[in-house]
Amino acid sequence: MDILQIVGLGLVVCILAIILRQQKPPMATLLTMTAGVIIFFIMMPQITGVFTVLRDLASQANVSMIYMGTILKIVGIAYIADFGSQICRDAGENALASKIEFAAKIIVLVMAVPIIVAVLQSLIKLVP
Repeated sequence: MDILQIVGLGLVVCILAIILRQQKPPMATLLTMTAGVIIFFIMMPQITGVFTVLRDLASQANVSMIYMGTILKIVGIAYIADFGSQICRDAGENALASKIEFAAKIIVLVMAVPIIVAVLQSLIKLVP
């Protein structure tokens, strides 16, 4: 039933933001940002549960936790960057939102290099 709470919160905040935006635009932006943070924290138990399941599966499959940890960090970076860029877009800062997304892509690329190297080394060992 979390989705009902989230949608309800979103609709209430949306209506309040529309009303506030006419008189005090900065307050409307602050309200929507606060709602976004609250929604993020509401979703934390689900996110933690997914990470726990993936970690357990990785240990059962004998996948190195270094690689799994890196993959989970990459997913986290993607979500956080998207969240931040959407907040910037809500505030009318499209250029800043694009810069956040660009930085996240570079960070993900840098973090993915060890995994790419490991996969290529495994392929080289398989092919004589």
